Amino acid sequence: MHAKILIVEDEESLTTLLRYNLEAEGFEVTCAARGDEADLLLREQLPDLILLDWMVPGLSGIELCRRIRARRETEQLPVIMLTARGEEGDRVRGLATGADDYIVKPFSVPELLARVRALLRRTKPAHVAGTLLAGDIELDRVSHRIRRSGREIHLGPTEFKLLEFLMRSPGRVFSREQLLDGVWGHDVYIDERTVDVHVGRLRKAINRPKQSDPIRTVRGSGYSFDEMFTEV
Repeated sequence: MHAKILIVEDEESLTTLLRYNLEAEGFEVTCAARGDEADLLLREQLPDLILLDWMVPGLSGIELCRRIRARRETEQLPVIMLTARGEEGDRVRGLATGADDYIVKPFSVPELLARVRALLRRTKPAHVAGTLLAGDIELDRVSHRIRRSGREIHLGPTEFKLLEFLMRSPGRVFSREQLLDGVWGHDVYIDERTVDVHVGRLRKAINRPKQSDPIRTVRGSGYSFDEMFTEV
């Protein structure tokens, strides 16, 4: 079961970034650049969560949030408000209007994804898998434990995030830049070669002699998690 998320945001570059990362997480994503457009979409099909910008044209995010809470069919819809407004009074107003959470721009994409998962875990627990399984590897997101063929594997926090990110989209090739954005966050400035270092550490931890390597290097492109564990 994949949770459906509606993004209401008029900044095209941010919408593209959010859509890419949410779809990589396994969510189904619909976007609207105007509040009135989003209002129509909500009457046609209900998402499981809405990411709502405070200041969108047509109908403000605050007014749309009020309408969402006023209707019986949407009154329980989880809402995360996105805004450049960071003052305490603005946060209080947003939450008082009915938003479940509030995140100030610019924000870390991994933090936003964590908040989305946390809110869905409370409101739509069936949509957030606590365990990822691929081949003989089991990753428990809640306890942060990893096993391969029953053997417990100990990873550092960065290697854990890297493996989790790759396992969410088995077979998909990610460039080093995409991995930096997805694991470290787009506002962290580090060399792309750092990805190679952490992939090397991850491989060393999860692979034993004669075991196939699930991390596939795609020359000139980046890395992929091979669910079939095909040798390269």
